[in-house]
Amino acid sequence: MSALPRQTRLSGLEPLQITPESNFINVGERTNVTGSAQFKKLILEGRLDEAVVVARQQVENGAQVIDVNMDEGMLDSERAMVDFLNLMAAEPDIARVPVMVDSSKFSVIEAGLKCLQGKGIVNSISMKEGETEFLRQARLVRRYGAAVVVMAFDETGQADTIERKVDICSRAYRLLTEEIGFPPEDIIFDPNVFAIATGIDEHNDYAVAFIEATRELKRRFPFSHISGGVSNVSFSFRGNEPVRQAIHVVFLYHAIRAGMDMGIVNAGALPLYDDLDADLRERVEDVVLNRRSDGTERLLEIADRYKGKKGEKRVEDLAWREKPVRARLSHSLVHGIDQYIETDTEEARAQSTRPLDVIEGPLMDGMNVVGDLFGAGKMFLPQVVKSARVMKKAVAYLLPYIEAEKLRTGDVGKSNGKIVMATVKGDVHDIGKNIVGVVLACNNFEVVDLGVMVPAQTILDRARAENADLIGLSGLITPSLEEMSHVAREMQRQGFHMPLLIGGATTSRAHTALKIDPHYKSPTVWVKDASRAVGVAQSLISPDLRVGFVAANDADYAEIRERHKHRGDGKRLVPLAKARGQRFDGRWQDYVPPAPNQPGLHVFDDYPLAELVDYIDWTPFFNTWELAGRYPAILEDEIVGAQARELFGDAKAMLKRIVDEKWLKAKAVFALWPANSVGDDVVVDTGSTPTTLHFLRQQVDKPVERPDFCLADFIAPKDSGRQDWIGGFAVTAGLGIEAHVARFEADHDDYNAILLKALADRFAEALAERLHERVRKEFWGFATEEVLDNDALIHEAYRGIRPAPGYPACPEHSEKATLFAMLDAPGNAGLQLTESFAMYPAAAVSGYYFSHPDSQYFVVGRVSKEQVEDYARRKGVSLAQAERWLASNLDYDPE
Repeated sequence: MSALPRQTRLSGLEPLQITPESNFINVGERTNVTGSAQFKKLILEGRLDEAVVVARQQVENGAQVIDVNMDEGMLDSERAMVDFLNLMAAEPDIARVPVMVDSSKFSVIEAGLKCLQGKGIVNSISMKEGETEFLRQARLVRRYGAAVVVMAFDETGQADTIERKVDICSRAYRLLTEEIGFPPEDIIFDPNVFAIATGIDEHNDYAVAFIEATRELKRRFPFSHISGGVSNVSFSFRGNEPVRQAIHVVFLYHAIRAGMDMGIVNAGALPLYDDLDADLRERVEDVVLNRRSDGTERLLEIADRYKGKKGEKRVEDLAWREKPVRARLSHSLVHGIDQYIETDTEEARAQSTRPLDVIEGPLMDGMNVVGDLFGAGKMFLPQVVKSARVMKKAVAYLLPYIEAEKLRTGDVGKSNGKIVMATVKGDVHDIGKNIVGVVLACNNFEVVDLGVMVPAQTILDRARAENADLIGLSGLITPSLEEMSHVAREMQRQGFHMPLLIGGATTSRAHTALKIDPHYKSPTVWVKDASRAVGVAQSLISPDLRVGFVAANDADYAEIRERHKHRGDGKRLVPLAKARGQRFDGRWQDYVPPAPNQPGLHVFDDYPLAELVDYIDWTPFFNTWELAGRYPAILEDEIVGAQARELFGDAKAMLKRIVDEKWLKAKAVFALWPANSVGDDVVVDTGSTPTTLHFLRQQVDKPVERPDFCLADFIAPKDSGRQDWIGGFAVTAGLGIEAHVARFEADHDDYNAILLKALADRFAEALAERLHERVRKEFWGFATEEVLDNDALIHEAYRGIRPAPGYPACPEHSEKATLFAMLDAPGNAGLQLTESFAMYPAAAVSGYYFSHPDSQYFVVGRVSKEQVEDYARRKGVSLAQAERWLASNLDYDPE
């Protein structure tokens, strides 16, 4: 195996690989008692469960690393660090990111390092106590396998000049690498960000010192990283956020160009560097770069002008309309303004030799700016989709002229490459694929979108016919993973050589490496999200980039496969009999299951959409657009808040039209049936032949007092003598959506087409939430006194659960077919299942209702061959079929 490239590799439960192509690595600092009054209060009061929520919010808000600091005089800091890190480790959605163990006491750092289950970062060590102590601490960090932040701090104090910063960091680097063999890529320098424009002359050069020290350190030590706390630089302007944001933008612009690639950015809703008011930018740049002695005074002269007053209405600035047409087109593209695009496109066409010159000239120049800003993290996905809408309208205007030109000359122009994309057979979800397609089109790729539920041969035939450069496969449900493997096998069998791109919610780097890549000898690359798509596609298209990119990808996959060989080492599954012996105890001798007030089948043919608006969970809506954060806090988020507010405004406006003009129809069916468990199955009396629901059991090696759960445990066993009940439901809010999506697409408006699909998904989830509430309070009636607001509903503060087939507690999708038959979901709710058990329309939810007060969600996780064989026998299917359905849960390789 070839050596892996020298790159920083960190991990929580998931790897974080820092490459030259990585954007700025953001460290979340709110789990720091010295930096967050809220977090400090929770820790001091012992409310650790609530403190963990702060960590979760950091990850949801986009933190790629979590900084944990417990330095507080009233705390046993070591104990607090250990308790909190252990609690975080039990939360997979938090523990997936690396941890930065932060303390001024090395004993606290060492206590924290002992708790980490991945590869973290120590923040920090320095030479303030001399070389001997510095090396002692560094050796321990190395022994624990962590990366380290090295402060520019020595025996005489913190470095404030370029020379001192570089000298101290260089001395530390030599000691670390030569004395103890510390990997250069695991060293992160913090050359100290200090406040500028304080009125003290000695402080005026602090930003320049950081930037130039960064440039020199990056030159000397290219594999190491540079970090810093950006908000420190603007401290003297606290209270004036617009000016602080401008200082952050300018500072970051120069520091990142110099080599800064990591840090804590409390930079507010950062404006674009090029969009700063020219006078403000000039004066801020004077201060940041210390270009003139009166820079601070000149910035203070205009600072109050940008503060703004509450309630002030913003007046649209149309000065850009006075610029040349080329600049106007670029402005429209970057800012997503389609109001003037046809007028400006016609003006550009009239000035051009060929209509194609407008696309290949000013329009592509503008889209290149969009691509650069998105790649640098300075634009967000909704803005890019709006830019694409402007581009499509311009191209649509030019198309008749281009076709006429083509007939005369045969000239078809050029593109970066052609990609054929499809959601695979059996799957109907396409929001993510459509977003990726839009982003690629923005970067001058020709995208041929085949839609949803596309058979393998159709994809391959079209790729050949189009002479495509790339094929992209998308899927949301787990059966799609097997279909993607099938496509890869067929590409190999039929002699394809073009790269294959894999994406979608259930896909992963590990699955691609283990189950897809081995079947296809040409490049197979997992694409995490839309922000990665362009870089991947360009690397695969470019002859200069492809060799190195593919080699690094192959090495990454080889490492994953090697790790996979040993994944069971030290993590034994317990035998099925032992797991069943540790089943959940429902206290059936004392507990009497509630009988429903209104048992049987219930149908809602046209559920009022207006009733559902207040039940919408907006957090997943923002996640769809790759804006990370929890609603409503995301609207005030320092990084994405401005874009989130704009998107939310568009969503609320469309929401009103959906309700007022009845764009969508919502239907629902649910039933409450008598039921009892028999082992890991639940036998349901639907009024005719009894129906059996089949569930899986955890096989985790747990302490005796903790159960290995199965959903059947929450239903009274047949031999208990207790009559129990189970519910089933299926809802959709996607009926009638096609005509409206088609209308937007005909108008080249991907933004509103995607927005509508995302809102339909939210309505479906809101209907599932509202229906469950009514079941608990009215139809089943075991919670008649329940009074919960929407936030409490979202956090599942009610009694009972509603797990869905295909999700962690019951990961096997084919059980949806049994549920749909019991409910007659096609006849009663207009819902269909594809051959891979995806629901159509896509805006749909189905699942079960359990009433037991101690019922809870859990993850089945990996299962043994013994359980899969037992499951296949209970369902009456072949072992091979069960293995296909449970592919992502198997603890063994069927092949």
